[in-house]
Amino acid sequence: MTVGIAMLVHTALGRAEQVARHWSAAGCPVVIHVDKVVPRKTYDTFVAALSDLKNVSFCARFRCEWGTWGIVAASQSASELLLASHPEIKHVYLASGSCLPLRPVQELIDYLDERPNTDFIESATTADVPWTVGGLDEERFTLHFPFSWKKNRYFFDKAVAFQRTLGLKRKMPNGIIPHMGSQWWCLSRRTLSAILQDPERPTYDRFFRHVWIPDEAYFQSLARLYSERIESRSLTLSKFDFQGKPHIFYDDHLQLLRRSDCFVARKIWPYADRLYEAFLTDAAGAMKKTEPNPGKIDRIFSKAVERRTRGRSGLYMQSRFPNEDWENGVTAAPYSMFQGFAELFENFEPWLAKATGARVHGHLFAKDGVHYADGQTAINGALSRSPTLRDYNSKAFLTNLIWNTRGERQCFQFGPSDNQDINWRVAKDPNAQVSVITGAWAVPLFRSNMDFSEIRTIAAHLQKVESEHMDILRSPYTKARVRIWTMAEFIEAPMEPLQGILDEIGRTKLRRLSEAPKMVDLSGFGQFLQNLKNQGMHPYLMGDFPAERGVTSNQKTQRKPYLVQ
Repeated sequence: MTVGIAMLVHTALGRAEQVARHWSAAGCPVVIHVDKVVPRKTYDTFVAALSDLKNVSFCARFRCEWGTWGIVAASQSASELLLASHPEIKHVYLASGSCLPLRPVQELIDYLDERPNTDFIESATTADVPWTVGGLDEERFTLHFPFSWKKNRYFFDKAVAFQRTLGLKRKMPNGIIPHMGSQWWCLSRRTLSAILQDPERPTYDRFFRHVWIPDEAYFQSLARLYSERIESRSLTLSKFDFQGKPHIFYDDHLQLLRRSDCFVARKIWPYADRLYEAFLTDAAGAMKKTEPNPGKIDRIFSKAVERRTRGRSGLYMQSRFPNEDWENGVTAAPYSMFQGFAELFENFEPWLAKATGARVHGHLFAKDGVHYADGQTAINGALSRSPTLRDYNSKAFLTNLIWNTRGERQCFQFGPSDNQDINWRVAKDPNAQVSVITGAWAVPLFRSNMDFSEIRTIAAHLQKVESEHMDILRSPYTKARVRIWTMAEFIEAPMEPLQGILDEIGRTKLRRLSEAPKMVDLSGFGQFLQNLKNQGMHPYLMGDFPAERGVTSNQKTQRKPYLVQ
């Protein structure tokens, strides 16, 4: 007994000839269908090239556009010629011109001889099919599809919407249950003959002619009516990405294909010389005899799909960049943003750098430029301090900064005077640690020598900006770790929140703080706030700050420290 090969060819005819000769040399009759779109002259040359092989023939040609009936008609035509011309074959194996046998053909023949009544065809009901892409499962059987999805997508969608609106539905003929699966099957002579010679075949053909992608449903459904034993799997290794497009195998997939132990693989790149040389070989150089097991390489394909769709955390790529919230992690590593601390404490940045070992920057998003740590003019990845370059895409500036400095904790200052474009990006970032002392922006105003009317105008603006920022940080969509204190409550007991911040940054073996960094002299600050109120501006973000209250650096040092023995 032997197996007949039905080959569907539409391109790379030179490779198709090479594979057809390989099948023929192993004693397998081959019937080739060449897509009707192939020019007649090219077709005649291809036929002439294989004319020396007596067991290779050609069937009637059909136009095989994706998703249309032509592919089924081509499969029927090739199969009918095989069965009629070669009574010795017991199975028909459907393959394409881009398929490549991975193991000696005799092993496939022996494998099928041991299973003479088994049909290898992926066949699952629409309710159990998880791989359909495009939104049409059951509807591909119940609706009409007069337009090509590829060439007339607009009319295709309009026709589907029109039929849905009118509630139009077709019924399956003779109550058959629709099944779906890979078009690359291997059917026994008994089952395939029953399908092709069924008296109801004109009815079935008429129905499936208007099914969307009928090559994935025609034989898959009808085989259930006649098969004695169905193995719902394909003997052809065929992998698809998340968009439903087939993976193409190149020369560097050689070892991957060897590990699959499959008999045949598609789609092979026509210029993969190494693959064709490696697999179209004698039995001694081929793979070991074993059960086909494509599951062994599924993990690799799953990783490839995940890398393509999700990418690496904090590294943006073309497929995700235009789509908000498609990223696999907004940034690449944890970082900290401090608001109000540098205004309230003297030399806060060097103190924090010494306490944590992190790189502590100033206001990275200040209007006058990027204030990098230690006065640097550029940082890893050639990120300039230019505010023009930064503000061209401030969100990308932040993600690039974190990506380029991964392995080192980044901390930076922020405030209502800075560029606010990154507020949502930081708020929705699980890597962000945000610590805010609201109202601390008033301290530099308090210590300035500006005219009070000008101070009032600036204070009103800054308070409005910070209030909007706090609304974002308190949003239910916020994923960052956020801690917010009013200025009044923070200066009452600064040690505990500072210790909590340092603990969260997570430096190992960090000792408990015995004292906080030096606080600026706030004598008269309460009266300053009262003066703002008297001018008609209500400074509510500072918390309850009495007018007579005065906080000085001396008072700060007299406060009892929190000590842990």
